[in-house]
Amino acid sequence: QGDILEWCRVAGPGLAVVLILAGIVFLLFGYSIFKVLVTLNAAILGGYVGAMLGDKSGVAVPAGIVGAMLAGTAAWPTMKYSVAIMGGLFGMVLGVTFWRLANLNPDFGWSGGMTGLVFFGLLSFLLFRECIMTYTSLQGSVMLVFGILGLLLKYQDVADPLNHHFQLKPFLLPLAIFIPTLGGFIYQRATISGPAPAAPAKK
Repeated sequence: QGDILEWCRVAGPGLAVVLILAGIVFLLFGYSIFKVLVTLNAAILGGYVGAMLGDKSGVAVPAGIVGAMLAGTAAWPTMKYSVAIMGGLFGMVLGVTFWRLANLNPDFGWSGGMTGLVFFGLLSFLLFRECIMTYTSLQGSVMLVFGILGLLLKYQDVADPLNHHFQLKPFLLPLAIFIPTLGGFIYQRATISGPAPAAPAKK
């Protein structure tokens, strides 16, 4: 949590504003444009992995572009599995988070992460529509909260009390993320109509 707050503090104001705007889009319109958002997630992840691999050979930018194109192109026709991977990654983060909040042995935090990964990944195949709304709401909430913190922590008068409260009560940050997530899910669920569409057919 300390690393997250430090990242928010050093993040530029432009990035913070982008996170806030993107978070609002994910929260309010996640299900309506989920194919675009999931493909964008895949492209960003592919670009990051490509840049990381290409950095060893000094070709980080071309490798990142190729990785983004490959991941984005692969995600669109395999949307069902892309959503499952997205859910598995979120589940892994949630599993580790709850493991640490429960004050369990941090050396075995990976087991909480693996449990979350498997559970949410498999859940995506059973509750496709609800999982999309949950994942997009969660991602939007994280982006929105981190963006807001990125702006607030620029002011020392606000940063010191915030850091103090987060240190005394570690559950405050997860709670700040959970509340918008729940609100986004309820909003998306209330604005859609008609029967749930079938998950994309296996290619």
